[in-house]
Parts: sequence; structure tokens; C-alpha cells
Amino acid sequence: MTTLTPRAGYRLWAPSYEAETVVTALDESVVASFGIAVDGLRLLDAGCGTGRRLRRVRPALAVGADLTPEMLPHSDQGEMPGECYAAADVRALPFSSDTFDVVWCRLALGHVPDIDRAYGELARACRPGGHVLTTDFHAAAVAAGHRRTFRDAVGDVHEIEHHVHTRVAHERAARGAGLVSAGHADGVVGPSVRAFYERAGRITAYDAQIGLPLVLGLLFTAG
Repeated sequence: MTTLTPRAGYRLWAPSYEAETVVTALDESVVASFGIAVDGLRLLDAGCGTGRRLRRVRPALAVGADLTPEMLPHSDQGEMPGECYAAADVRALPFSSDTFDVVWCRLALGHVPDIDRAYGELARACRPGGHVLTTDFHAAAVAAGHRRTFRDAVGDVHEIEHHVHTRVAHERAARGAGLVSAGHADGVVGPSVRAFYERAGRITAYDAQIGLPLVLGLLFTAG
């Protein structure tokens, strides 16, 4: 199994990235648990991938940014009015300060060694009183032997470079950026994702992993 940089890995993963996984399903449930509505607001998804999360909501303005251009939707994929995308690093976002009501950065910060810079940019892009919502691959999952991997079009498995950031590290970086903690939640293996294991013929793994947190979610308010 090869280990790839985030840019190289997601370039290779892009053609099949739309398929949901256990981790992305838990990410959705964690984000939903915070109850932060985005309809009618200005939303930034930093590390948006293929933009699938933006297509599930109806903000007044939906902006996606991703490091890997190959991941971003093309114009022929039917962008909605008020939806736009930019190739950009979460540590250097090309947006004016105080632009967005809600800022997401979901399952991306684990690919960044310096989350202080990333949180500084997420906080800068969010208006005062708005919300910054981040998720990450859980440190407990890494400790249990899980890795950020994917299977390419020919069936080869690759690992994407990943940096472990604990909840304490996230909250410290966010606090340094002027964000105020408003809660956290874990996405754990359980009945809601059992079907993914069943389809893969991995029920034994499911039984062994019940209760294991795979996704860490954190909510912050911009000062």
C-alpha cells in the first residue's frame, strides 16, 4: 500500500469519491447533531471535495474550496444558482474577511500539519457571531489502527498522508484564532452504519468496532 500526499491522493480518488463510506456517513450525523441551519445563509465548505455536501443544502450562497482541482465539480455538472468553487488551501483561503455566516471544514484538517493557520483562516472568513464547524478523523480511530485509505479504479489501496489532532489540539488552535467552543460530538460505529459493513461482508469487523469513534466534530462561534 502506498502513502500519498493529500493532493496526489485525492486526484486519484476523485473519480469514485462520490460514494458514501462509514466515515462520511458518521460525519453527516455528527454535523446534523449540532443543529446549525444553513438554508438562506452564506456557507463556505473549506475542503469541499466534489461538492456533494453543498448540493444537499440550500444556502443563499454556497462556496466550496478544495486543494485538489480534480475534485471540484465541473460546469457541466449542474451547479445551482449561488454556488461556486475555488481551488484553494484551507490555510490560505481566497475570500474576504467576515464573508460567511457558517463555515464548514469537514474531514480535511487531518491532512494539514499546521491546524493553527487553518483555524486562523476559517475564523477570518466567518462573520462575528457566525459558526465554524469542523470534523476530523478521530484520534481514537487512528490509535485503534484505522487509516485514511481508499481504493482506486483498478482496485489498488492507497493511504493518504494524515496528521493526528486531538480534540484538545483542535480547541487550542480554534481558541488561538478567536473562536469560542460551542460543543463537540463523536461519530461512533453503531447501527446507523451497519449496512456499510454488511455490503462489504465485514460484519465481524463491525462487531469488533461497535462504539469506536471514527469522527470528531467540533462547533465554534466566531467572536
